[in-house]
Amino acid sequence: MAYTYKDAGVDIDAGNKAVELMKSHVRSTLRPEVLTEIGGFGGLFALEPKYREPVLVAGTDGVGTKLKIAFLLDRHDTIGQDAVAMCVNDIVVQGAEPLFFLDYLAVGKLKPEQVAEIVSGVAAGCRQAGCALIGGETAEMPGFYPKGEYDLAGFAVGVVERSKLIDGSKIQEKDVLIGLPASGLHSNGFSLARDVFLQKAKWKPDDYIIEFGKTLGEELLTPTKIYVKEILSLLEDVQVNGMAHITGGGLVENIPRILPQGLGVVVEKNAWTVPPVFQVLQKLGTIAETEMYRTFNMGIGFVLIVRPDAAAKAVTLLQKLGEDPCIMGEVVDGSGITFK
Repeated sequence: MAYTYKDAGVDIDAGNKAVELMKSHVRSTLRPEVLTEIGGFGGLFALEPKYREPVLVAGTDGVGTKLKIAFLLDRHDTIGQDAVAMCVNDIVVQGAEPLFFLDYLAVGKLKPEQVAEIVSGVAAGCRQAGCALIGGETAEMPGFYPKGEYDLAGFAVGVVERSKLIDGSKIQEKDVLIGLPASGLHSNGFSLARDVFLQKAKWKPDDYIIEFGKTLGEELLTPTKIYVKEILSLLEDVQVNGMAHITGGGLVENIPRILPQGLGVVVEKNAWTVPPVFQVLQKLGTIAETEMYRTFNMGIGFVLIVRPDAAAKAVTLLQKLGEDPCIMGEVVDGSGITFK
């Protein structure tokens, strides 16, 4: 018999089946501006004419080694939200509304049902962010990944009126920092977290951890929180001078990224309660506090910087939107970040 592509490890029929299984998830994210169905060569999105000077804001990121937890548990329905969150939270920092998202999924062996499960999480994240999933790529790459493993990344594009672009340039001394809680580790620091929990402590993903009130796997797979709709709603009523998505590098590196030259921040560590997952991780791994704060979000996933006279209003509005904000510090003359 003639040798085929399937014999070499790539099953075109399985790929087609995966597309059919994911269509309902994709359709659940569509916006009126989307002009194409899934399966085309490119996704079409008609930008609304309401913008006078539209600025497109783009971001890309991956899930990282958090995927290893999904592999261990053979659970793939939430990891897609992480891919979306890491991208849309980044672009909303500039005040942009996420418009559409594309995903890239590379697998060693394509299993249509597993692909559909992964994409269901991507679609859930897109619905939370209000953006459309207009396309993506599912690549079957035999021999490239260990059995049962895959990689997942995403790409988001948003838009903001040029006059409403937030770039940190308006930040001033005595501005107030408002922190929004994280849902957990989000998608950063997992190489260290896995090393401590799984290797050093020898914990298993299905071990119930009293401090967490759930299994280790459930804690580690908690999806990254998406802040988009709350932030966009707040921006309608409050002037925000700067924002930071707290990802790799933690508070230590992400807040200074948006500060003008000559300004720093002082952060009050007692302004919020560090969640148990970070406390347990630090103790088990005998990790220095400085290393914790430059690796993990420590319970704060997003930071806003507003004028002092706008802080109370911002906190009240965020609370009405279901958030639990905290006043966590202020902008000062200097540079970098200081913890008190």
